[in-house]
Amino acid sequence: MKKNTSLLLLMNMTFGILLLTQGCEKNNETVISNYNGNESHNMGENCMECHKTSGEGEGVFKVAGTVYDSLMITTRKNGTVRLYSGPDQSGSLIATIEVDGKGNFFTTESIDFIDEVYVSITGSSGDRHDMISNISSGQCNSCHGVTTDKIWVK
Repeated sequence: MKKNTSLLLLMNMTFGILLLTQGCEKNNETVISNYNGNESHNMGENCMECHKTSGEGEGVFKVAGTVYDSLMITTRKNGTVRLYSGPDQSGSLIATIEVDGKGNFFTTESIDFIDEVYVSITGSSGDRHDMISNISSGQCNSCHGVTTDKIWVK
């Protein structure tokens, strides 16, 4: 009887370790949007609802959102999101994130929000919009499209 209990305990521990290991791998993936990519989904929704530690989405996103046209109805694909340490594309370039073929952008690469971070979005046509204020979070769709206008470029 003792032998069966030890075997059962060993099997449960092994299963637990496998579950923890798979969860860690899933959340440590490097996932970055790219021009013409079509793997993204749920345009306009807060990506970090799923793409977070212990979330259902692949990877833990640090910055993510959706870009629309000037009417804020249709998504704009293949733009570029740049993060700077100063307003109006001043200071150091912190990160460059490509907007995919569905209008979404996302990255799991580490972004330091302790210092000031300013966003600049350039559409595929070259139209550019800069956020006036700095951001303290990369959950763009948690405000844009909810309490403020959607992110847009021509």
